[in-house]
Amino acid sequence: MPRKNRPLSGHPVMITGAASGIGRSLAQFLARQGSAVAIADIDAAGLARTAASLSGPVLTRVLDVRDAGAQLAFAAEVRDWLPAPLAAVFNNAGVAVSSSVLDAVPEDDEWLRQINFDGVVHGTRAFLPLLVEQDRGVIVNTSSVFGLLGMPNQSAYCAAKFAVRGFTDALRQELRGTGVSAVNVHPGGITTNIARNARVHKDPEGLGRSKEQMAADFEAVTMTSPDRAAEIICRGVERGKSRILVGPDAYLFDALARIAPTHYYDVMDVLMRRLRARGQAGAAV
Repeated sequence: MPRKNRPLSGHPVMITGAASGIGRSLAQFLARQGSAVAIADIDAAGLARTAASLSGPVLTRVLDVRDAGAQLAFAAEVRDWLPAPLAAVFNNAGVAVSSSVLDAVPEDDEWLRQINFDGVVHGTRAFLPLLVEQDRGVIVNTSSVFGLLGMPNQSAYCAAKFAVRGFTDALRQELRGTGVSAVNVHPGGITTNIARNARVHKDPEGLGRSKEQMAADFEAVTMTSPDRAAEIICRGVERGKSRILVGPDAYLFDALARIAPTHYYDVMDVLMRRLRARGQAGAAV
C-alpha cells in the first residue's frame, strides 16, 4: 500500500510528556513550523517552561496520563480549543525503572506500566473518536528500541514498550481504509532526563554505582539529542511511515532483532562496553 503523506507543519497537534525531553522538543519544533500545540504533563513547572518557549497558539494541561477520565476531559478541552482539524496525537509520556526481575519492586513496575502503556491506551482512546470523526489525523505512540529487543534489568520497561508496539500495530490494521493512521516510534538512546528520574533502588549490575553514576553511564552512550529526535519523528510522520526508528542505535537494534533474534545481546554487550569506555575517556580529557 502506498504511503500517505501526513502534513504536520502549520496544523494543530497534541503532545503528552511535553515538560522535557522529546515531548518538549516536539512542541518546539512544530510550533516553529506554525502549528498550534496542546501540551500536557504531570510536571507543572516543566510544562510551564515548555509553554514559555513556544510561539503561537498553545493549550497547556497538567495531566496524569494514568487517569483515563482526565484524558477524556483533556480531549474534550482540546476539541473546543482547536483552531483547525487535529493533525496528530503524540502519546509520548514515559518513565523508567531499573531492576532485575529477581529484585523487582512490584509497585515500581506497576507505576511504570500505568504510565508507559496504560497512558498510551488512554490517550489513544480519548482522542481517536475525534480523528475518526474528522477522517484524518495520526496517532503517534512512543515505543522504544526496548520494544524491539528485551534487555537485562529492563523487564518492566521492555514489557510496556513491547505492549505499546503491539497495541499500535493492531490499531493500524483496524484503521485500514480510513483517513486515520497509527505510528510506532522506536527511539534509541536519547539524551533526556529519563534515567535521572527513574526508580532505582540499587545497581542491578552489582557494580555499586549510585543512581547518578548510572544515569551518567546511560548518557555516555546516547547518540541522539531530543531536538534531533523530534525532527526525525515529525519527518517520518509527514512521509507516511508506520514505524519510525530514531537514531543510529535504533537501526542497529532493528537489524539485530532480525539477524540474531536470540543471540543479539552478545553483540550488544560488546558495543555497550566500548561506548561506555569511550564516554569515560572523553570525560577524563
